[in-house]
Amino acid sequence: MRRILVALAALCWASGAGADGERAGAFDYYVLSLSWSAAWCALEGDARRDPQCDAGKGVTFVLHGLWPQHETGWPSWCRTGERDPSRAMTAAMTDIMGGAGLAFYQWKKHGRCSGLSAEAYFQTTRQAFETVVIPDLFHAVSRPLTLPASVIEDAFLEANPGLSADQITITCKSGLIQEARICLTKDLAPRRCGADVIRDCRLSDAVLEPVR
Repeated sequence: MRRILVALAALCWASGAGADGERAGAFDYYVLSLSWSAAWCALEGDARRDPQCDAGKGVTFVLHGLWPQHETGWPSWCRTGERDPSRAMTAAMTDIMGGAGLAFYQWKKHGRCSGLSAEAYFQTTRQAFETVVIPDLFHAVSRPLTLPASVIEDAFLEANPGLSADQITITCKSGLIQEARICLTKDLAPRRCGADVIRDCRLSDAVLEPVR
């Protein structure tokens, strides 16, 4: 009996983390995810020969997505009566997202959960991106740097005086600095992240890949 209860508890915890097919518009706040382009290229983009990874692009942090979030867990692949975006609409996001394919995928998985039309969601996504100052110093990264992930967070906090440490988290993947994730209200003001979002990378020797 005890084993069954433990298994059921684990199942309930897992299902609460990210629920598929929820009602659009039912969420508490946003997570703005910014991806370190060179890390994404090293882990995925190079294998795809993605143009974002070409030498000389000079790209630092790009927009990964704007994700509706619950206080615990997150919705995804929500049901909505809104129409999918046109090719022109997703193409218009490439200047901050790197590719139209990512923009369409983000709409399908996360944007539908916002309760907004595709056009309004992309407008909101761009506005959210523009609320954050990406530190200029990242453009000077010309070789791999080994550093504590907290250094990246400190740089964002210094460049964004209205942001506090409990409103941003830095993630790592395969030993690389991966993303900066910033929590925002539905009005796009900084707010405290939920406990399941504040999972800072604790590596003291994380690698920041050089800008391409």
